Amino acid sequence: MVVSIIIWIFAYSMNARYLMKKIGVFCSASTSVNSQYADIAKQLGTWIGKNNYTLVYGGANVGLMGYLSEATHRNNGKIIGVIPFLLKGTEKESTLPQERIYTQSLSDRKDILLEKSDYIIALPGGIGSLDEIFHVMGLATLGYHYKKVILYNSNGFYNPLIRFLESLEKQHLLRHPLSSYLNLVDNLEELIATID
Repeated sequence: MVVSIIIWIFAYSMNARYLMKKIGVFCSASTSVNSQYADIAKQLGTWIGKNNYTLVYGGANVGLMGYLSEATHRNNGKIIGVIPFLLKGTEKESTLPQERIYTQSLSDRKDILLEKSDYIIALPGGIGSLDEIFHVMGLATLGYHYKKVILYNSNGFYNPLIRFLESLEKQHLLRHPLSSYLNLVDNLEELIATID
């Protein structure tokens, strides 16, 4: 009886460990990104794969999305691609995800990315990434979830956004402190420490 309980507790704890390993990443799909940003996407993908995490991302094979998913795949990580039907079967759709979820719209896509992820990381990105960041923050404002966005602030990429958000906080335009929605990291070591 005691042995059975110990085995059950061990199995439950192992399952819980694996359940808490889904890393959602927002990032650029531009093919003209700074090589420094390409490097951090590769480093993040390598870390996700080597640590048995699951990458949850937008399902593209170009830009930072491509570098991120390729590095995750090369290091035996699981990949979930959340892809708008609009991109299904196009040359931009990655073949690497083991699980693909097709969505009717970008709004559905954001909801699924959030739902499937235990952690949310934002690498440098454009309008789509900003939309995803604010979507997560907006839902947190109303208490739909308690996940924070981890802004990967390589080379000060997110400094202008942080300054703007801090100005909103100073003017009492945020429902909660900015720290309720965001964590800011400058490198992979800080990101790992934040997740751990």
